[in-house]
Amino acid sequence: MMPGDEGMLTERQIAEFKKQGLLLGPRVYDDAETDRLRARLHDVMEGRSAAKPEALRNMLGGKSDQVVVQVVNIWEADDLFRAHIYNPKICEMVSELIGDPVLRVWHDQIQYKPPTIGGPTTWHQDHPYWPIIQPADLVSAWVALDDATVENGCMWMVPGSHLWGPHKGGTIGTDPTTFAPLPDLSLLPEGVDTTPTPCPVRKGQVMFHHCLTWHGSPPNRSERGRPAIAVHYMPGYTRYMPDRTHLMEPRVTVKPGEILEGEYFPRVWDHGPV
Repeated sequence: MMPGDEGMLTERQIAEFKKQGLLLGPRVYDDAETDRLRARLHDVMEGRSAAKPEALRNMLGGKSDQVVVQVVNIWEADDLFRAHIYNPKICEMVSELIGDPVLRVWHDQIQYKPPTIGGPTTWHQDHPYWPIIQPADLVSAWVALDDATVENGCMWMVPGSHLWGPHKGGTIGTDPTTFAPLPDLSLLPEGVDTTPTPCPVRKGQVMFHHCLTWHGSPPNRSERGRPAIAVHYMPGYTRYMPDRTHLMEPRVTVKPGEILEGEYFPRVWDHGPV
């Protein structure tokens, strides 16, 4: 940044994100605003919204005794969540972290872990699960709609892991007892530290992570749910480069190699040259 061109984040925070692949940001909603979003989330999950999201399912399958409710593109179902993807504080910070003045939304995602039966999200990277977009420069903004704690299944991440490249299609082994990541060490730079760190996030606060940062979250065995909204933001230069299929591919209207844009990939931040 140049003097007089200060943004939402400091140079130190941006440097930390580039090194670690994760950054705990500020509160972006007060208690009342967060409560309204959480209530709307339950409306969508329980079928009371006027419209429907792109997807709504138990990620662990109907036969599991654990539940992780996944909602994709809740912004299509609810006006408060549509406003959320345009939140100027969040968008400005993501733009600073990516280093591009234009942002579009790839998609949003809820992974709600209900009390006591909330299941795990095993260790993974995001971008390898998005095989129709390049390059891997996306940043996710994860906002807690109630306190996300170690007890109710907050995310864990491995600092610096975004610098190690894609790992076997994004899937990383998970120790069923300790929930530690079990990577293929032959794919990693020699001597790297794969120790995970818990990432608790307060109600209304935002957490950022790079699309190649290793992350996962253990089961929620507490009496409190873990509601949160993640928005996956892509820089303006992201292109449609199909390799395998993806849930969002039927919504793509551009040709392979072109900038990914359109009704379902809204431009939410544009501070580029005119």
